[in-house]
Amino acid sequence: MTSPAQPLSPRDVGVGSAPQATEPRRVHSHEILGSSQEVEIIHRSQCYRLRITSLGKLILTK
Repeated sequence: MTSPAQPLSPRDVGVGSAPQATEPRRVHSHEILGSSQEVEIIHRSQCYRLRITSLGKLILTK
């Protein structure tokens, strides 16, 4: 059973003042993946795949 979605705080959506150096930016997976099950991410000329598994978990592979 899932709980109802909580409202987003300014920290969650990157609104307002810049986050502190110790606080990582937070995004929802659907903002990255959209309606896809998988997305390719280029980091330092390397291609990584972020995908949703059949169990609904995220996995990042090179």
